[in-house]
Amino acid sequence: MALTIGFIFMATRDDVTLSDARAYIEAALALGVVNLGFKDVGLPRSALRELATAIRAGGGASFLEVVSLDRDSELASAAAAADFGVDWLLGGVRADEVAPIARASGLRYAPFPGAIVGHPSALKGERDEIVASARTLAELDGVDGLDLLAYRSAVDPADLIRAVTSAVAKPVIVAGSIDASQRVRAAVAGGAAGFTIGTAAIEGRYAPGERDFAAQIRAVLRTVAELA
Repeated sequence: MALTIGFIFMATRDDVTLSDARAYIEAALALGVVNLGFKDVGLPRSALRELATAIRAGGGASFLEVVSLDRDSELASAAAAADFGVDWLLGGVRADEVAPIARASGLRYAPFPGAIVGHPSALKGERDEIVASARTLAELDGVDGLDLLAYRSAVDPADLIRAVTSAVAKPVIVAGSIDASQRVRAAVAGGAAGFTIGTAAIEGRYAPGERDFAAQIRAVLRTVAELA
């Protein structure tokens, strides 16, 4: 799978949407980022709606990632994503219930494969278990891709990415804990269609020695350009 989705900037830290997420989103849009997102936790629904509106107004594609663990919160977040009119609904663990919501609303939907625990979200299980989950999810009507927490797993990330992308014909987004160009390159080499970065850019960890947010984003964009 080619890098058809690309870099998704998440205005989040440790799986929580930032209180000043809009400022980061507007700064990223100005720097040329076209995919931008946020989590379903950290801000009230009204503020999340404003983020989706700001992304759309800036010409970007919006991604809402569900990291809530309980059923009621996940279903409420899926309904909110439909109401906001985001482009992609990511994450969550109840695809059998969420896929019909996404399909009816015209949302593109990429749930987490494998067993997800804790917050920030972590991926548990052996490689073959995660791959089997990915196959099952990819067969569901209303599932358009997968949101893989490869770098939050005990399985070798590069091996896991290759195994999942080889097992399914739908795009795989590698999310969580991507904090260096080497991890981006491994994701792309493994067949990922896209990847998310949030905390590493916000905290100045993606490009060592560059603390400025704009410099971090430019470094990510350079990596993507080099891989094109």
